[in-house]
Amino acid sequence: MENEIKGKVVIITGASSGIGAATALLLAGRGAKLVLGARQTEQLVTVATRIIEGGGEAVHARTDVTSRDDVANLVKLAQERFGKLDVLFSNAGIAPTSLLDELRVADWDAMIDVNIKGVLYGIAAALPVFRRQGFGHFVHTASTAGLITKPTMAVYSGTKLAVRAISEGLRQEAGSDLRVTLITPGFVNTNLANSMTDQRVKTQIQEQMARMAIPPEAIARAVAFAIEQPATVDVGEIIVRPTAQA
Repeated sequence: MENEIKGKVVIITGASSGIGAATALLLAGRGAKLVLGARQTEQLVTVATRIIEGGGEAVHARTDVTSRDDVANLVKLAQERFGKLDVLFSNAGIAPTSLLDELRVADWDAMIDVNIKGVLYGIAAALPVFRRQGFGHFVHTASTAGLITKPTMAVYSGTKLAVRAISEGLRQEAGSDLRVTLITPGFVNTNLANSMTDQRVKTQIQEQMARMAIPPEAIARAVAFAIEQPATVDVGEIIVRPTAQA
């Protein structure tokens, strides 16, 4: 297949580590121009520097996806630096899971703000740009937790189920010129557990990750597959999980 990634301008949120960083490095190696956003500035600079030192193109900006202005500014940066935007990969997410009985309402709010509003703010910023251009591709990170809900996962699962619904609604409204892809990972070896405030649940998740998690590069390859398809091909969803995951 011809390299359909070369020259594409791709925004990635949550780009400082894990799936976001792995995807940035992979796409840069295929010739994409990266616009990277995350809250962890030092790690973000490290990823951008690796891309540039490897001969690629990348710019970055500290981005908190719970801020509509931050997300809008990231889209603006892509246009100012590269003159267009081909792909918005809304990847930032957190998972401070716990039993509902514990009433960790602040954690519920945080998951809603990052996992749902972060995606919506991306749509609000990029959709008008894509409409003006006549092309564009939304890629959203969901989770297998949005397919199966288990104890401690109710709110997190709810946010990822919301991302599924929003993505499908966006796909149906997008028309023939825009594309929408849902990336649905299972257990991936990332620092997602760092956002967990319930130490018992955090330990359980870390143990499960150590036992079966796949590398973030596996998800990066799925993102690349969706992006590299011809403009007339819309990959609706890719589920990638460990073979050991139930």
